[in-house]
Amino acid sequence: MEQQTSIRTNLQLGIYKVIDPFVKVLIKLGLTPNAVTSIGFLLNVGVAAIFIIGGEEGNRGDLSYIGWAGGLILFAGLFDMLDGQVARLGNMKSTFGALYDSVLDRYSELVMFFGICYYLVAQHYFLSSIFAFIALIGSMMVSYVRARAEGLGIDSKGGLMQRPERVVTIGLFAIICGVSSVYIGGNYKLYVPGVKYHVFETMSIFTIPITILAVLTNITAFKRLTNAKTSLEEKEKN
Repeated sequence: MEQQTSIRTNLQLGIYKVIDPFVKVLIKLGLTPNAVTSIGFLLNVGVAAIFIIGGEEGNRGDLSYIGWAGGLILFAGLFDMLDGQVARLGNMKSTFGALYDSVLDRYSELVMFFGICYYLVAQHYFLSSIFAFIALIGSMMVSYVRARAEGLGIDSKGGLMQRPERVVTIGLFAIICGVSSVYIGGNYKLYVPGVKYHVFETMSIFTIPITILAVLTNITAFKRLTNAKTSLEEKEKN
């Protein structure tokens, strides 16, 4: 766990070095951390809009909407890091700002998953839509367990699927899915001799990671819960 945290921290510091010049530009333009957070939320509303339009106007073979949505997911995710850096470098930290950031992060994720679920249902990927909803539940519980634990005076972080990992996973594989559909076709299906139904299709590039996400987010939430239980028991003993 410590090694995982160290790798994650080093990667985060490396990203900060890259984005800091852009952060300084935002500060000079007069943008506050709350404004940056709001922009990130509005971009996620745009993500949901792309998925909804894709569900209504697209078809099962047209996966371009998924690719474009994936690109916007990663771009919106960038603002999750920008707002914190704007607050730090611009000396604009505030308790309400931290609360506002957390609340809009939850709204952003809810809106994004709403768009994904809408698209999957509209295109008749019913099983995948269920896993997307389970991933949504897990994502919310990962954040809730940490917040509730901190409210009780203990730290409960860590896990495989924190928000940055979730954003990168969904955004990256959405882009790969959209790009792959251009080369192998949106309706590509892989069959195995002796098996009646196909075992893989182009859409699986997007839906399989969501299924994995559904499992790992809930495992992460449960692990945080058990860690919190251990910490609370030690606190009560002391």
